[in-house]
Amino acid sequence: MTAIQNWTPDRLPSLKGKTFAITGANSGIGFAAGQILSQRGSRVILLCRSKEKADAAASDMREMAGGDADLDIVGLDLTELSSVREAASQMSDTPLDGLILNAGVMAPPQRKTTADGFELQIGVNHLGHFLLAGLLAENVLRQGGRFVSVSSNMHKAGQKRIRFEDLHWQSGYRPMSGYAQSKLANALFIRALNNRLKLAGQSEAGFLCHPGYAATSIQNNETGPFMRFIMNASERYMAQSAAEGAFPTVLAAAELDAKPGVFYGPTRFFDLNGPVGECALAPQALDDQAAARLWEISEDAVDFKWTV
Repeated sequence: MTAIQNWTPDRLPSLKGKTFAITGANSGIGFAAGQILSQRGSRVILLCRSKEKADAAASDMREMAGGDADLDIVGLDLTELSSVREAASQMSDTPLDGLILNAGVMAPPQRKTTADGFELQIGVNHLGHFLLAGLLAENVLRQGGRFVSVSSNMHKAGQKRIRFEDLHWQSGYRPMSGYAQSKLANALFIRALNNRLKLAGQSEAGFLCHPGYAATSIQNNETGPFMRFIMNASERYMAQSAAEGAFPTVLAAAELDAKPGVFYGPTRFFDLNGPVGECALAPQALDDQAAARLWEISEDAVDFKWTV
């Protein structure tokens, strides 16, 4: 199979009869991906913390689709494991062709924690998604579906490893290093998942992507004033639209020729923008021992054992 290059959503066939669930679907990459998938005929489940924002997003998606969009909303707050369990319970009978783990927080200047005591970035970007995917694993695997993790080129930065000795930054908190660790965790999750599926004699189902530098709200939601200034300034010259940033997510979720474990994203100017294709992962994202160790720690943290 040749490498995918210059991919755009017009390559997709009809997705009628398929169902995709997207975390953080009310804005940015999640919204744009949901819009593309719904316009191709699929059912889209918006997993969002704010019902008001989710309702508004669904209304906009329906309007963009000419009123003919099959959409549902499920409340999900990734900062609370109880909310993750409730959301999964509401979807317990829903077959999923794709579970898109998209929602995230980026670089709060001061260390914050989730309701369960996790450092906010590793808690939301990785652990909340890890539990959600585990609870819905059978819904995806029975359907021959895909787990899609939206990582980032930032997995190549920071300390370039998982801080197993201090995963939650009890000391020495650094905002961007914390974000980089969480994005590395996204990549290692997919690697460990595919390794476990292969060992169980099942087909690999973990897909990985990144949006490059896309103009979304994540740069402004938690970051401090100085970081917002820097990112907003650079956005004018380097960022692509949220819709373009969503192309790799849609590719990973629905392109028939997509391959599990491959890192899909924009391929120009240090993979920040441009044509979508296959990108290189950093060596630390290919570390099977680190992936397996993170998996075990994650199961203990969220008090849930996967069945694969």
